[in-house]
Amino acid sequence: MKPSLVLAFVISFFFTVGASAESHTIKFVNQCGYGTPALVLNGNNVLSGDQYTSSGPFSGIAMPTGYCNTNGENCTLIEMTLINPTCAGCGSSADISLIAPHAYSVESSFSYYNGCDGVGQTCASPNCTQNAFFVPTDNFVQKECQATDVSD
Repeated sequence: MKPSLVLAFVISFFFTVGASAESHTIKFVNQCGYGTPALVLNGNNVLSGDQYTSSGPFSGIAMPTGYCNTNGENCTLIEMTLINPTCAGCGSSADISLIAPHAYSVESSFSYYNGCDGVGQTCASPNCTQNAFFVPTDNFVQKECQATDVSD
């Protein structure tokens, strides 16, 4: 089996007295056998352990092995915005980026579950041109999820 990193996003809703709170959990499954993933929010690694939970919308980047530069340079990058949809087309979105200065470093993937099951992306080689951004106009590689109560 090839080394890979599987990134799972969990989006769930928690209900409290008369109100609902948005919550997004990002989980990592490191099948590489080396490295520690990083989850960067506003320039800071917020990951300790194998998951992170945000108590509201989340927009950040994941770097699979932690051997990357500050903004993920020289690494495979997973970009994500996790948000509960409030209109058609304005829910969660994620993608894999290899736009320079980012570069293939390890097989990486992400997927949604508990809604939008099976929607995700894998980049298994430096030539995954149908699955990752190589230029800013490769918008077809983005994977969106408009389901409520979705997990990734």
